[in-house]
Amino acid sequence: MSIDLPLVVDRDKGEPMSAQLVGQLRAAMGEGRLAAGERLPASRALAGLLGVSRTVVTEAYEQLYAEGWLEGRHGSGTYVTDGVAAPRPVKPQPPTTRTVYPTAAPHEIDLRPGLAWVGALDTPAWRRAWRLASGMPPQQRQDPHGLPGLRVALADYIRRSRGVACPVDGLLITRGATNGLDLLAATVLRPGDRVGVEEPGYRRARAVLAGRGAELVPCPVDEHGLIVDGLPDDLRIVYTTPSHQFPMGGVLPVPRRQALLAWARRTGALVAEDDYDGEFRYDVAPLPALYGLAPDVVVYLGTTAKILTADMGVGWLVGRPDLVEEIALRREELNDRTAVVPQDALRLLLERGDLDRHVRRMRGEYARRRDVVVRTLDGLPLRGDTAGLHLVVDVPAPLAGRVVREAAKRGVLVETLERHHTGSRRASGLVIGYGSAAGPAELRKGCEVVHELVTTGAG
Repeated sequence: MSIDLPLVVDRDKGEPMSAQLVGQLRAAMGEGRLAAGERLPASRALAGLLGVSRTVVTEAYEQLYAEGWLEGRHGSGTYVTDGVAAPRPVKPQPPTTRTVYPTAAPHEIDLRPGLAWVGALDTPAWRRAWRLASGMPPQQRQDPHGLPGLRVALADYIRRSRGVACPVDGLLITRGATNGLDLLAATVLRPGDRVGVEEPGYRRARAVLAGRGAELVPCPVDEHGLIVDGLPDDLRIVYTTPSHQFPMGGVLPVPRRQALLAWARRTGALVAEDDYDGEFRYDVAPLPALYGLAPDVVVYLGTTAKILTADMGVGWLVGRPDLVEEIALRREELNDRTAVVPQDALRLLLERGDLDRHVRRMRGEYARRRDVVVRTLDGLPLRGDTAGLHLVVDVPAPLAGRVVREAAKRGVLVETLERHHTGSRRASGLVIGYGSAAGPAELRKGCEVVHELVTTGAG
């Protein structure tokens, strides 16, 4: 027997009708208005009741199937999955945009880069993985390479998602990309070694390398990424973000990739490739990682910070097996380790296909957010908007500073490009992140403020 619910879709609302239906059904199951084991109406019947196409209902059901809320029973219909719904009904609450897309603070819209949306993680699959992983017994001595099962599952994921043939003995589990970079630096650098860093570039990577005694050498970037011509021959490592340069947004073209790898082989340097958001690209399929072209000179750094959440504290380092073994030995000396429970939770998400489904959902989610930002900032010079979770608005430095200050007064948080530089020669502009807690309505409102301030000279 199926249950009737007061479901309503609004054609004039900015949110897609299937997404409205997903939100209402998800809330009904989470609050107990739809109990475990209850049967939902057939897609054709529900479409008729709502006055929408069957496709709208089918897409909503498919989303909830993927999240683990619903299950199909052969020849019987669609049911709420056992164990996912609340055991008792509660007072219904109308679905709101803020419930699905909570902002950083009630009065703020956070458009700063480097943040991922974590609202999608509250799913049965996520909770199940952590529940099962928490039952792991404590280990007296942890393998510095990481859990063997996770290494096997991650090697397969990296092959599928990033086009990289990744040997398990060349993979080490870290606490994130910066932790992997720190372990690499601790293993191969001597005090005073010169290390190339992108300019502008990722501030935390610079801090990690400087903390290991490296002499930082700023290496200019342009709209395509790292400028390879003119790289000094005496660098021990060059750190780069070739799939979506942070923060300028360039994608390193194939000729430059080949030139960079040829330079590394000629000079004996290592290339540290930070693939922090390489899964998210909106014009073509995600580009293969640089590591796949030259595993002998590239160390590949990945993280769950953007595809899941930084709170998970799990990343990976991939390199030559002999180098990875040296890093593992150095890591043991430093007593550096990755927590076991998050490792096992990630293994479960990978082995059950939950992570792949989550990344596919988030690729669509971030593409929609990116479209909102691009449309709202129409008329302003943008760059880096074909990939990742942020883009850049080209404006003069004095104006960029005024926009940041005035926007903050209106409760909108943005950053300037200037804060990502080390040298005196600085690019100017605004960095707009759309992977944060702000949803489409808040993104539009925040970008309207930015657009107004830029076009009026900061009000």
